Amino acid sequence: MIRKIIGTLIVVLVINFFLPRLMPGDPFDFLSVEEGNVTVTLTEDQIEFYRAYYGMDKPLGEQFVDYVRRAITGDFGNSIYYNRPVRQMIIERITWTFALVVISLFVSCIIGTAFGMISAYYTGTKKFLDGMLIRIMTILSEVPDFMLGLLMLFIFSAKLKWFPLSGGATAFAEYDNVLEWFIDYGTHAALPCLVLILSSLGDFFLLGRQSMIAVLREPYVETAKAKGLSKRRVMINHVLVNAFSPIIARVFMRLGMMIGGAVLVENVFAYPGVGRLMRESVSLRDYVMIQGVFFYVAILVLFFNILADLIYKRTNKRGNHENL
Repeated sequence: MIRKIIGTLIVVLVINFFLPRLMPGDPFDFLSVEEGNVTVTLTEDQIEFYRAYYGMDKPLGEQFVDYVRRAITGDFGNSIYYNRPVRQMIIERITWTFALVVISLFVSCIIGTAFGMISAYYTGTKKFLDGMLIRIMTILSEVPDFMLGLLMLFIFSAKLKWFPLSGGATAFAEYDNVLEWFIDYGTHAALPCLVLILSSLGDFFLLGRQSMIAVLREPYVETAKAKGLSKRRVMINHVLVNAFSPIIARVFMRLGMMIGGAVLVENVFAYPGVGRLMRESVSLRDYVMIQGVFFYVAILVLFFNILADLIYKRTNKRGNHENL
């Protein structure tokens, strides 16, 4: 596992360094602004100063060594465009993303797994219910996040005006109590959360269904029934406990995937998370910010995948031990 982790980190570091430099455009071109009648253009001397400041006047090999050194410490310096510490900006934005993802993941796991286990339980007796749930969940899982987000935005925000069109909170709002703060932030996060929930339901549904069916066919379940145990006790003590093992692991794996998927959703709703920050950085060719965001997101995804693998192995061993 250690070799895989090191290999993945090396690939992430290499791609993260070269990919921004392959994009057309120069990051220092975006430092020149034109607003109304006011135009600020950097001189060649100023551009050369910034290139030297960010080490972009050095040979590519030296730039890569400096970049790896910064990545190891987690400090990428200041953003080219925003002129603020990259790490500070990512921490500010990732709290928005993490709150969005955690809430969506929890709700989608509970609902998706519950429907999956209901579908598995009635596979042989109520085929219409099982088939209907499979079709609905399959359709939801096939619809792209951004398309679902645009549809929700058009219906519930533009047409019905039930939710705000964009942002994470009302600009310059003053709250008299906690309830007003919660309602404002909640209404802004509702549609992005709903999109992430619907896009993840199919994954947990299918996993819950397959896991439930697999456990119901195990010999120890038949043995428990033969011993005269009640149906409820068999389901709780033998079926559900063992069916949840792969689902617990998938929660952490899905957490990493949803952080990556939140990039599209946040940009549809202009939600101020790390996904929107990544899009802004790419459009501005802010190499330093792009590298910082991509690196931190990749580390988070890698961390949750490793955690999911460890949890699955641990719960699977414990489950097998309890069934002996």
